[in-house]
Amino acid sequence: MKHPDNIHQLAMLKPDFIGFIFYEKSKRFIDNRLNIRELDIDKSIAKTGVFVNASEDYILKNIEKHDLNLIQLHGDESPDFCGKLHQKGIKISKAFQIDDDFDFLSLNLYKKVCDYFLFDTKTKNYGGSGRKFDWQVLEKYDNEKPFFLSGGIDLEDVDALNRISGLNIFAIDINSKFEIEAGLKDIGKIGMFMELLNLAQINS
Repeated sequence: MKHPDNIHQLAMLKPDFIGFIFYEKSKRFIDNRLNIRELDIDKSIAKTGVFVNASEDYILKNIEKHDLNLIQLHGDESPDFCGKLHQKGIKISKAFQIDDDFDFLSLNLYKKVCDYFLFDTKTKNYGGSGRKFDWQVLEKYDNEKPFFLSGGIDLEDVDALNRISGLNIFAIDINSKFEIEAGLKDIGKIGMFMELLNLAQINS
């Protein structure tokens, strides 16, 4: 998100997380005019910074400037890179692009240096495709680390999400399907999604 009024409207719905993209090639990139710390977002909402192959210095400066509670690493960050940040007490969600051939054993080196995983649809870019991957492939995952489920999730997916069981889903990540334009969210649609989504059932 990047528009203060829209952010305040969403914050009134009390989502668990609000994401801010610190990747200049993204249409949702927040510029230097927005200071997240000054938005006075309720402390119950985790302010999440999304970074793509950023330097450690860039990440740390933005965590401090914007008072971020969680970072989402959406690029090709190595386990060592994640570990350096994790040792500083930074909470990390590491994103992975999933397709039918994804090797879930490749996650093992990340388990000790990340708090969560995020599973998104594999694309040529770093997410943002608005497309879903086949959730059945998650049956290959050992469920040891809780994860965010992402990738083109829409209001019409609520029933399918509520039928999911046996997966260690920590949160549902929504974005492009709930936008009026890039970075501007449809608050009414998000409110309806939150009302219909039974996360307690998903996590059972």
